[in-house]
Amino acid sequence: MISHSEGKQLLESMTQNVSLLRHMRTIELVMEAYAEKLGENKEEWALAGMLHDADYEPFPEKHPQIIVEKLKAMGEEKIAHAISAHYTKWGVSYDTTLDKGLLACDELTGFIVACAQVRPEGISTLEPKSVIKKLKDKGFAAKVDREEVYKGAELFGVELTSHIAFIIDVLKKNKEELGI
Repeated sequence: MISHSEGKQLLESMTQNVSLLRHMRTIELVMEAYAEKLGENKEEWALAGMLHDADYEPFPEKHPQIIVEKLKAMGEEKIAHAISAHYTKWGVSYDTTLDKGLLACDELTGFIVACAQVRPEGISTLEPKSVIKKLKDKGFAAKVDREEVYKGAELFGVELTSHIAFIIDVLKKNKEELGI
């Protein structure tokens, strides 16, 4: 498996956008925490989170094909497959818990960060019920595909409110680094 530092070098060679880098860092942290909770490979899950959108900035029309090809060439088939499946409309199978976890964490974590950014206290006082309420407001973070949020939780086999609570907890623990 490629090391964390090799993954970070790959990421930084493809992505410069600070907001996008922060998004991938949030997913990395959430994925690592879920791996620990589920007894999965933390390094593998963290790398999938870190690299899932690495090619989006330079190749938006080819995303995620470029990063998937690079990872396959490096022998990282499992991570490559998870990244190729992090959006249900791409029609890729969900074969592993890693595949389902990345799908379940990507869109929702981004949405939770958006919820935190509009609060005076940031993530510190954010609760799952506020996130659920915002999910129903189609005008808030309108680019977030709500269907992906619900389908991701369903495929991952987690109840949405507890899934949101878990992600909030991870983000709270890292709020200084993430600036939320």
